[in-house]
Parts: sequence; C-alpha cells; structure tokens
Amino acid sequence: MAKYSIAWMPGDGIGKDVMDAARIVLDAMKLDAEYIPCDIGWEFWCTEGNALPERTIDVLKKSTCALFGAITSKPQDDAKKELAPGLKDKNLVYFSPIVKLRQLFNLHTNIRPCKSYPGNPLNYRGTRLANPSGDEVMIDQVVFRENTEGMYGGIEFYPLPESVYTALCANPKMKPWKDKGLENVALSTRIVSKQGCTSICRQAFEYARRTGRKRVTLVEKPNVLRETGGLMTRIFREMAKDYEKPSGGGIWADEANIDAICMWMFKNPQDYSVLVAENMFGDIVSDLCAGLVGGLGFAPSANLGDNYAVFEPTHGSAPKYAGQYKVNPIAMLLTAKMMLNWLGEKPGGAAEKDKAARLEAAIARVIKEGKVRTYDMGGKNTTLEVAQEIARYAAA
Repeated sequence: MAKYSIAWMPGDGIGKDVMDAARIVLDAMKLDAEYIPCDIGWEFWCTEGNALPERTIDVLKKSTCALFGAITSKPQDDAKKELAPGLKDKNLVYFSPIVKLRQLFNLHTNIRPCKSYPGNPLNYRGTRLANPSGDEVMIDQVVFRENTEGMYGGIEFYPLPESVYTALCANPKMKPWKDKGLENVALSTRIVSKQGCTSICRQAFEYARRTGRKRVTLVEKPNVLRETGGLMTRIFREMAKDYEKPSGGGIWADEANIDAICMWMFKNPQDYSVLVAENMFGDIVSDLCAGLVGGLGFAPSANLGDNYAVFEPTHGSAPKYAGQYKVNPIAMLLTAKMMLNWLGEKPGGAAEKDKAARLEAAIARVIKEGKVRTYDMGGKNTTLEVAQEIARYAAA
C-alpha cells in the first residue's frame, strides 16, 4: 500500500495539461503515493448540475490530501444557460467547487508564496527612478489569506428578499434601497469572525517567526469597512505586541489599505515579506504579487485546514489553450513542492522535506539556465518538455 493517497483533480481547461506535468515530476522523484482520479469542474456542472459531485467528496474524505489543476467559473446567468436541457428547469444554482471545498473541509488558510527566481526574464525590474540599471528586483513574499469568510463566503441575494431587507432596517442607510425596488437590488455580504481573523493573523506571525522573516503587513480597508476591517485591524494590532519584542522574533508589524499597497508594492516590492488579509483582499494582493515575479505561471498556493489540504496553482483554466500543452507548468510544480512540504510535516516524513527542497532547486536551475522555456518566457518548449527538464534535475 502506498504511503500517501492523493485525490487527483485536473478540473477544467489547462488543468489536465499542468497536472500531467506534475505527474512527470512526482513520478521521477518516486513519491510513494497513489493518485485517485476525481471528477470536478465545469463539465460536471453542465451534465449533472453539480461541479463537485458527492462521489468526489467521498474520495477526498478518505485521501491524505488533494492536488487540483484549474477551474472554470462563470456568472450565474451563463452557468444556467450551459446546463444540459434536462437540467434547465431544476432551479439549480452554480456554486464554485473550490469555494465549496474550502468551506466543507474548513480549509481556513490559503498560503500563496511569490518568489522571483534569478534568470526569469519576466521578473520585475522596478521603476526607472528606483532602479535605473534595469536589474532584476529580488522578491520573496508570502500572502496569508483567510479562506472561508469575508466577501467570498457565498451569502448573496438577488433580488433582495423582503425578509432580509426588514432584518437590516435597523440601519437607516437601508432606506434608499427600498426606494429603488427590492427586485432591482443585489446584496453580497462580508462576514468575518474573531476566530477567523485571529487564526489567519496568528499563522502569518508564526510563519514569520519560524522562517526568520522580520515584517508582517496587514492588508485591509478599515477607514471605509469600519466594522469588518476594524475587527481585523484590532486583532492584528493586539497580536503584534507579542511578536514585536525580541523574544517574539522582533517582527515589525505594519498596515496598509488595499488600494495603497497596490501602489507601494509596485514601487518597492522588495520591502514586503509576509502579508495577511481577509479573503477577497488576499486574492487581489496575491495576484499583484504574482505579477511582480512573472505572472500566474509562477504562482502556487495551498489551502490548509487542521487535518486536510488542497493544493492548487492560482491561475485559471485558460480554455483557449486546453490540450495544447503550451502553458507554463511552473506554478503547478511549485504547488507540488508545497504539497511535499506539507506531507513532510507528518510523523516520519523528513525525507519528503528533502524532496520539496530538491524540487525547488530543480525549478530554480531550469529557470536560471533558460534553455527550456514555455512561450510566456520567450521560449518554444511545451508544458511537458519543461516538466521533463525539471524532473531530470529533481530526480538526481
């Protein structure tokens, strides 16, 4: 029996392409795992009315962790139009399967590292004023994103039910919406808890202390989102006191509004190290971080819970490239590296930590050599050729 059971979820579009690349590398590294194919994605929404079938959930519950390729999500109206004819009158509502996974398995923490590797032609080179030489700016950032609450909690209404409007009427600011006609009003909620805010802030600080990083930045908007942003900010400030002292790692804690940090990170990205945010702001700022290190083709992520994890690159399904084996697999391979790290934290798994380090070193070497590159990096190699080159070094 294999040591690990990994739920294998290619998903949509280029998901299969990059997962095939991951399998080349994992097999070359001789990871002792069985890979169990799972159905997930747009095809199953269209044909079954469920993008995350119960049979897949059953497999996930019995597996060690899951590796996921990419997902297609569309607005509700488009989703209903693409249902099979026999499902169109069933009043089915599309819900993102990855969001459902995060909530179902309480994958409360999303970690998104963004690191520039020497030799990547897409690395950020800074503004002309700050960096007149045009040299690469070395960036090594990690975003901690609360993964189950906030704006992505999935509690939305359209049209706005009378009962919901009535419940909110204690706030006089609701009156203008009644005048517009509740049938014309859509409502999304941003709900956060002390528990969720405390957990994500604590993990960001602990990670910084454990890895020797000296700065943790909260990304919020408490001057406008006074209650939800205010709660997160108060918790962050109070917690920071435990870590600012030398005994706590001597970590500098600071804050930035989501709009302001999009400017400051563009100007001085090398100044930032660990960033922590609620769900939507974490999603936004992590894409900015990815852009600084070459794009989503270099951006991995991990969805972590107390006992389970789902690993996925942050890019989308790019359906126009599906099956062409054209896209950059490095985000997927860095995601596999995160999975190896997580597996190595299990008792008796020290060797898997070695595998993770070896895989990252192989990725860095292939990037620096620049001999094998996909189109986005100015090369002509396929997804699988890049994977094979990385596998050659990782297996050594």
